[in-house]
Amino acid sequence: MSSGYEPIGGEVSERNCCYTCAHSKACDPHSRLHRYLMLFFLCFMSFGSYFCYDNPAAMQDIFLKDVHLTVSQFMNLYAFYSWPNVVISLLGGFLIDRVFGVRWGGIIFSLVIFGGQLVFGIAVMFSSVPLMYFARFIFGIGGESLAVAQNTYATVWFKPNELNFVFGLTISMARIGSTVNMNAMQPLFLEVGRSFNITGETQVGASLLIASVTCLLSAFCAVMLAFFFKRYLRASKPICIQESSLNTATSDSLTTCRQPPDALPENDLYESSPLLPSSSTPTVPQREKTIRLVDICRFPLAIWLICIICVSYYVTVFPFVSLGLVFFERKYDLAPSSAAAVNSLVYILSAFASPLCGGAIDCTGRNLVWLTVGILLTTVSHLFFAFTSSVPPALLMVLLGISYSILASSLWPLVGIILPQYQRATAYGLIQSVQNLGLGLVSILAGYIVDTKGYLFLELFFLLCLSIALASTLCLYLWDLNHGSILNSGGQRNSSKPVIVVETTDAASSTDA
Repeated sequence: MSSGYEPIGGEVSERNCCYTCAHSKACDPHSRLHRYLMLFFLCFMSFGSYFCYDNPAAMQDIFLKDVHLTVSQFMNLYAFYSWPNVVISLLGGFLIDRVFGVRWGGIIFSLVIFGGQLVFGIAVMFSSVPLMYFARFIFGIGGESLAVAQNTYATVWFKPNELNFVFGLTISMARIGSTVNMNAMQPLFLEVGRSFNITGETQVGASLLIASVTCLLSAFCAVMLAFFFKRYLRASKPICIQESSLNTATSDSLTTCRQPPDALPENDLYESSPLLPSSSTPTVPQREKTIRLVDICRFPLAIWLICIICVSYYVTVFPFVSLGLVFFERKYDLAPSSAAAVNSLVYILSAFASPLCGGAIDCTGRNLVWLTVGILLTTVSHLFFAFTSSVPPALLMVLLGISYSILASSLWPLVGIILPQYQRATAYGLIQSVQNLGLGLVSILAGYIVDTKGYLFLELFFLLCLSIALASTLCLYLWDLNHGSILNSGGQRNSSKPVIVVETTDAASSTDA
């Protein structure tokens, strides 16, 4: 007679026992130590994308002089990055949710940015402006969708009370990529010219080809994340054991399944409590919990307000940095090297400040308060840029970097609070689609304003955009008050699970029936 527990099939598979990982917590997929080791790969997955995205900004004077671009053509390099992502970011998020999965999505899109950067370097070598635009178009397809995959990894792998810090750290590493680019590309350009005895477009193109190596680093990190995340999902599956019956005369047995300790099982990734308890809230079978494109129209108002805040704020940072090199040279009479250093301060400060801000927000909560503070500090920075030259530009860029860190660390985790896992990649794709629509339009408009009106009018335009961001934040605050203050409550809120506010089409159909 046997009264103990026996594994089904007589043995426990490696897949189901690996969570015990008796040798080290570092290899236990469900330990905090293992998760934070994986955070290394998560952070560097987008390093190459951010490094190469701002290659033109780091070499703005070189592109204007050696590649013979006008300011409008130069800004089109950013516009053609943004335009495809008006659709592709949303489609990429949907594909990650429904087709590729986050693992293959990360790998595929990291390889796309590598290919786009290679074509860009070749296009510059041959002085082909249309091919440059096409290359940035391809690079943009991969870059923003890779960011969607990164955000999705973060919300799946980390608990709600860790998300602000995790997002802050990923933003930090992205900004480090941009900072290294801002300070490395011009020395790299000079070294390439000396080493290979080349000049002009060939020298610029060769520098861009060397920069593409960072995209291979991103691809490597995507592959490593895919491997460890697959291991994590396998280890999260319940262990089913068979309790033998005490009555030896019968062969009846009871099958019991237990979940690995501290696991976030794959099924639970798609389950959460409803936002507002209601008897009309339908019960949706697990197999039906998949996103459909029509569900985007059912996203709550908060998601659309986040879209507006994101686009109206980000257009005051990235286009400004793209045009900042010449701005600092003209208004503050800085040498090119000094102007480049000042221009990169936003990225340097955010690299250090983002994880600190994220940790502070995790402790205090009040995401919307932090969000408002970030917008107000950015407004102060642009006011001084517009109307005075007496304040050192480095100080204003430090302020801009801190305010950007506050906003980014408090804004992006809100999606994980509002929506369940199976809708988040699509939601992040939607936000980045709207963001890239704004960045594409503003990149063209900013170049036109500088060419025809000057930098003062550009700063006035940025102040208008910040006013829109502030008004949208106030609307989001009112929405939150009407829905139980889930976004702006204290730090204890962060320990709760994310909530569902969107029904799938199937769920709605079953309710109607």
